[in-house]
Parts: sequence; structure tokens; C-alpha cells
Amino acid sequence: MTPGDTILEVSNLTKRFGGLVAVNDMSFNVRKHEVMGIIGPNGSGKSTTMNLISGALKASSGSIVLDGHDLTPLLPHKIARFGVARTFQLVRILPHLSVLENVIAGAAFSHRPCWGAEAEQFASDLLERLELGAKKDLGIDSLTYIDQKRLELARALASEPEVLLLDEWLAGLNPSELKIGIELIANLRGEGRTIILVEHVMDAIRSLCDRCVVMNSGTKIAEGAPSEVLSDPEVIRAYLGDA
Repeated sequence: MTPGDTILEVSNLTKRFGGLVAVNDMSFNVRKHEVMGIIGPNGSGKSTTMNLISGALKASSGSIVLDGHDLTPLLPHKIARFGVARTFQLVRILPHLSVLENVIAGAAFSHRPCWGAEAEQFASDLLERLELGAKKDLGIDSLTYIDQKRLELARALASEPEVLLLDEWLAGLNPSELKIGIELIANLRGEGRTIILVEHVMDAIRSLCDRCVVMNSGTKIAEGAPSEVLSDPEVIRAYLGDA
């Protein structure tokens, strides 16, 4: 699906922790149905940017606007209600609930919430799509690592997000799981999802992203198509050093 009008505007976003500037005057737009990658070396501010968009951290200055709604001052659950969902670098699922109940929880806190039998059917259908249908009644301690990642993704999708944030969702997967994971995100892209993807796996960036923002030391150093930014000398220096 071809990217459309702008849905998310990040303008002059800055986050300070005392004297450390983790994100410095960051600006970019994301279009509807677009997969936007945020890449850069470790410590460049990528996850902090995701935390700012989702409300886990509050910006020191700047703004985040989703489809005309200013998210900047809002708490995470309010931002979720406007249509932002995310996954985390380290899987976060609800340990005392079953696989199905985890996804129902996502549906209940959607910006189009559903309850009862409707939520259960919706969650069951979503788990089938993510190849977890046979495990819906299990506890999460019986899941493999990639299935835990699938479950976290299912819970995020259950909120029917306008923008889905995937923060290193592919991290920790072995080569065969990595192929499955990339295909899964490609399917989401094919559905027309709007996704912001923080990732170190360059094969995923090349195959999945329409555009990329490259960060280094909290600052945007490049923006454009993956083929363009990955051949930019400044980007190469940021990853590999001057030598």
C-alpha cells in the first residue's frame, strides 16, 4: 500500500537527563501506511525517541502530534487511547494471564475498546493470524522466545493502533526465527500498517522500510530511503568510525 498523508509529526524533540542530551532537536514525519526505520549505533537515542512517542518519557522540549492531536503532555495510557501501541526491547507480557487473556487486555485498552465475547473472539482471531491459536489457553511460561515476541505483538495489535512502534522486535532471534520475524512484519506492512521500526538488523531495514532516520549521539544525521542513508559517508562513519 502506497504511503499517504502525514499521520505523525515529531518536531524539535529534545530530551535531557541532567547534563546529558539523549535526544537533541529531533524532527521527522511519518506518513500513513509507511514503515519508517530509526537506526543508529548503540546509545544514539533511538529507544529514547520511542519512549518519548509512547509517553514512557516526557520531552524536555518539542512536540509529538498524531493526526492533529498533541501527544506531548499526555500519559502513556492516554497516548494509547489515541492509537499508539508498542513493543519493547525486552519482552513485556503479563505473567499471570494466559496467552488469550494477554491479548484481550490489549483489546480492552484499545482506542476502540471491546469487551466480553467480542473481545475474546477478536483476540482469538488475532492469535490465529500470528500462529498462536493452538496455544491461546497456555500460560506464557510455556512459550518459546519467538512466541513470546509474537504474543507481545498480538497484544499491541489488539489495540488497533494508528501507529505501531517496534523497538528492536527482531533482537535475540536465531537465523530461522529472524526470517519468520521479517516475514511477519512484511505481512503487517502489506496490510497497510503504519510502523516505526527501531532495528539493528540491516536486512530488515532494507527490505521493510520506506524511509529511515539515522541518529548518532542524540541527533538526526540523515534521512531518506534505506539505500541512500546506508551509503551516506556520515552514516558509515557513525557505525564504523573514521578508520
